[in-house]
Amino acid sequence: MSAHQSKSSFSEKSTPMAIRDTVKRAEQLVETSMKGNDASHDASHVWRVRDLALSLAREEGLSSNPDSMEIVELAALLHDVGDYKYLRDPSEEKLVENFLEEEGIAESKKIKILSIIKGMGFKDELAGVGNQEFPPEFGVVQDADRLDAIGAIAEPEFFGLGIARCFTFGGNRNRVLHDPAIQPRLDLSKEHYMKKEEQTTVNHFHEKLLKLKDLMKTKAGLRRAEKRHKVMEEFLKQFYAEWDGKA
Repeated sequence: MSAHQSKSSFSEKSTPMAIRDTVKRAEQLVETSMKGNDASHDASHVWRVRDLALSLAREEGLSSNPDSMEIVELAALLHDVGDYKYLRDPSEEKLVENFLEEEGIAESKKIKILSIIKGMGFKDELAGVGNQEFPPEFGVVQDADRLDAIGAIAEPEFFGLGIARCFTFGGNRNRVLHDPAIQPRLDLSKEHYMKKEEQTTVNHFHEKLLKLKDLMKTKAGLRRAEKRHKVMEEFLKQFYAEWDGKA
């Protein structure tokens, strides 16, 4: 049994055997389909998002509804399967939909899970998708994913997890670390955001990560985001001082 399967998730404690089996098979799909991803978007990221999403869901009062918790857990587990940034084959785009069909997930739940996954990306919010009405399950899953993007130990002197993920992804894509001549693009459209040749790793903090706190959908997510946001600000202050030889 792998480390993540030994944890006490909602599904292991409170749902019928069929749902627990579906969750286990979803975990297996994550491990196989994301095996080649870099550490910024690997299975460990998914386990953290799942745990965060279930924790936020409980804080937001969703735990009284087993269907909501099932939707939250499956959407969190499957949210990065077939991610466009890592597609190796076009058929991977249908992995989640095919999985839910094979598992016999009720149509109403399947529609919710797929809509959460489709609408939770930052690029989609830039395009206006995130400004629409959303169900509570969407809010906790999206907030959980975004918290992991800005994740940090809540002490400014420590190097935060979200910061580490940012530099891991930038290195994987051979991005420039920092270039003072390249200014962050602060007013982005979806198309402009996705023009990778214009990005540097440090600018990504200004273009996306520092904006996430104010985009949280839940009160529970915002409470956690405020601490993590401060860590990023402290990190950047130290980074720029070192870059300029002043620290």
